[in-house]
Amino acid sequence: MKVGLYSITYLGVWYQGRALTPAEVVERAVSLGYDGVEIDGKRPHGNPMDWSANDRAAFRDLCAARGIEIVGVASNNDFASLVPEHREAQLLMVREQIGLCRDLGGKVVRLFFAWPGVTIDETGLASYEVARPLWNHISQFSTRQQKWVWVRESLKEAAMMAADAGITVALQNHTPLLRHYRDMLDMIGDVDMPSLRACLDVPILERQDNEYVRQAVMDTGKLQVHSHFGGEFRRGEDGSVRQHIFDFGRSRTNYVEFIRALRETGYDGYFCYEFCHPSVAGSHKPADLDYIDEQARLARDYLRDLLIAENAYTGARAAAAH
Repeated sequence: MKVGLYSITYLGVWYQGRALTPAEVVERAVSLGYDGVEIDGKRPHGNPMDWSANDRAAFRDLCAARGIEIVGVASNNDFASLVPEHREAQLLMVREQIGLCRDLGGKVVRLFFAWPGVTIDETGLASYEVARPLWNHISQFSTRQQKWVWVRESLKEAAMMAADAGITVALQNHTPLLRHYRDMLDMIGDVDMPSLRACLDVPILERQDNEYVRQAVMDTGKLQVHSHFGGEFRRGEDGSVRQHIFDFGRSRTNYVEFIRALRETGYDGYFCYEFCHPSVAGSHKPADLDYIDEQARLARDYLRDLLIAENAYTGARAAAAH
């Protein structure tokens, strides 16, 4: 398993400060010890309209020279609109993102069922507070079954585009419309195309107990081609890195059981870190770029240490079995 840096972390909308350029994101990935980068598919990073053929070749060459793998492109699509023109525009965007991913040498384009988007205030900071209720309001004018059909037909077209480009599209277990990870698997089954696979993310699973997390991984099985992790981290007095819980009442993300189960399925893909929330834990204030750097470094250390520990655990079990 490899650890990637998702460029949304440095998009400039979740902290006070400028966005890093894609090339600067690569340099951050190198300095922080990441194996690859996932490009967010919107401005100012991965909107395909902004990437000429020369830009794509230059970025591919930069990543190769710096020893950084291009994981893929993350779309921010909404296939659940009741307006056909909206769904067609979203498909056009996804088609162009698939082409960008291919040209950069990536393998995966991450897709949603639906996505409310964000709004940007006058300071340049993003918020979910307006877009989510707006999406919910518009959503009242169509049934769940109608939205399911629209998403399914759009995903079929996207999967055909991906197959033609030699790319895999990965459906994430992300709200809205999706209620639980089984919806993700049911939709992949409904589409029934080899180029559509799963991006099961443990932080957004409905439950974090060992049994549920393990079952989600086992049910997804070989469909899993990509994953993310997020949140905030703190380093303890003993030097170890721990999750920092900033949503009151929320349990810690069960990465231990998730990774343990993924090893059993043979998963060898990426975990990409993302910082995509509007304030520093517990402070109600936006982060600055130094804080984002610190969190990206701690996140890398946290997952690295966890993977090392799980390697030791797996080795000890294998030795005991013999």
